[in-house]
Amino acid sequence: MESFDFIIIGSGSAGSAMAYRLSEDGRNSVLVLEYGGTDMGPLIQMPSALSYPMNMQTYDWGFVAEPEPALGGRRLVTPRGKVIGGSSSINGMVYVRGHARDFDTWEAMGATGWGFRHVLPYYKRLETSHGGEEGWRGTAGPLHVTRGARKNPLYQAFVEAGHQAGYPVTEDYNGRQQEGFGAMERTVWQGRRWSAANAYLRPALKRSNVKLITRAFVRRLLIDGKRVTGVEYERGGEILTAQARREVILAASSINSPKLLQISGIGEPAHLQSIGVTPVHALPGVGQNLQDHLEVYFQLESLKPVSLLPSLNLFSKGLIGLEWLLFKTGLGATNHFESCGFIRSHAGVEYPDIEYHFLPIAIRYDGKAAAKGHSFQVHVGPMRSKSRGFVKAKSAEPREAPTIKFNYMSHQDDWTEFRAAMRLTREIFEQDALKPYKGREIQPGAHLQSDDELDGFIRDHCESAFHPCGTCRMGDASDPQAVVDPECRVIGIENLRVADSSIMPQIANGNLNAPSIMIGEKASDHILGRTPLPASNQEPWINPNWRMSQR
Repeated sequence: MESFDFIIIGSGSAGSAMAYRLSEDGRNSVLVLEYGGTDMGPLIQMPSALSYPMNMQTYDWGFVAEPEPALGGRRLVTPRGKVIGGSSSINGMVYVRGHARDFDTWEAMGATGWGFRHVLPYYKRLETSHGGEEGWRGTAGPLHVTRGARKNPLYQAFVEAGHQAGYPVTEDYNGRQQEGFGAMERTVWQGRRWSAANAYLRPALKRSNVKLITRAFVRRLLIDGKRVTGVEYERGGEILTAQARREVILAASSINSPKLLQISGIGEPAHLQSIGVTPVHALPGVGQNLQDHLEVYFQLESLKPVSLLPSLNLFSKGLIGLEWLLFKTGLGATNHFESCGFIRSHAGVEYPDIEYHFLPIAIRYDGKAAAKGHSFQVHVGPMRSKSRGFVKAKSAEPREAPTIKFNYMSHQDDWTEFRAAMRLTREIFEQDALKPYKGREIQPGAHLQSDDELDGFIRDHCESAFHPCGTCRMGDASDPQAVVDPECRVIGIENLRVADSSIMPQIANGNLNAPSIMIGEKASDHILGRTPLPASNQEPWINPNWRMSQR
């Protein structure tokens, strides 16, 4: 049995950040256990190849959610990274911190010390921002955050259309003002995907006190009374154990972290007994509070030949790939999400609850074109769904996938917000800036206008944005639904923490890679017993007329 100060389960966004920070001063030995293998190769490292890894068994856990009653019984896939870097190695590389009010809400929900003023210094610590707002962004962190060249005229036309519709233009949605339209940021550096593995794990592995074991399937936590002592894992058909002198930290995703707690005996006792697991510690919130973002692809034909269509044939893909392999430049070096928008659905909504990702081609997430001619699209959906689901282990067998039930669109307000998002999108597309380009509406289709027609389209065509979170909710230790306290310690269990997207009390505004890395950064200071970074006194911009107007 090997022994380490800290054992981190999962090498994803938070796990890699913690491996880097916990080993930084050389005093602590750190073991990182990752079930996947190497992230090397163009399908992960080339930004424009983003549609491939999340559709490959090699890199994805392959989870599929239960049939969703409100979506006509559809079962949506739930990709999670099974590779060095975790989901940061298979995601769309979009970088969104979240809105300041997200974190103030976390604090109001019991996550003391996680308000915006507390997390902003950690965002600054983790970043090297290229082109971000001075004073609001980090300039010396491991994670490079860049912007695309936006050479395609559609990128600027979309932002200008938003401005013509009455919305602000924001120079940096990750700075003082999220609300508005502008350039989208991404984790791409020098033409490569700048995953948590590239930013954090590889530098950490150069230290003698960090060990990474890949192809290591964690079976359960080793618990003595109410104290975690180590981890049991399987590798190459052999069952092995590793001992933690100080702590075990779960950073295994919002799907696997609650499942590992449950099969180790931590969770809702009646559920554990029903699957043949002896309860060790009652924590009814484990696996509850599951949240996600849903979106639809709003697709239009382009009247001008300016889209990415010519680059989709095999010959063009070959040339793009060759340029990327030789120089790390060209269309292979971008994720193509280069313009975006954050708006509010209604008057009385304090901060944005709708996000736009713009693409200069109408295409599905599996990389197949939606139209034969030139086209463009936005991904649009509400940010703060009130629907809640759960993750539950099906049995005591570690290799059996858990039950994942999102309960998408089970709250009536979700339908109201989604309809508003679709109607506001059509209004933006009617602006003069897009008139030279706007052709036929491929989907939803201009004939769908009534509430019932829009609801039908949402039910049949909405897709997950792949942002599951919330299943090990952070809160006050007295909260019966909280799983971890504000220092990420599992409530009632010694030497065990959870630090990944599962601890979010409420889903953050935008994509979850950035807040997950921030959680790893901040959790590291708590684990090491350090005084948190000094709180910021910077005030975010909130639309002064939010109570009275939608824009």
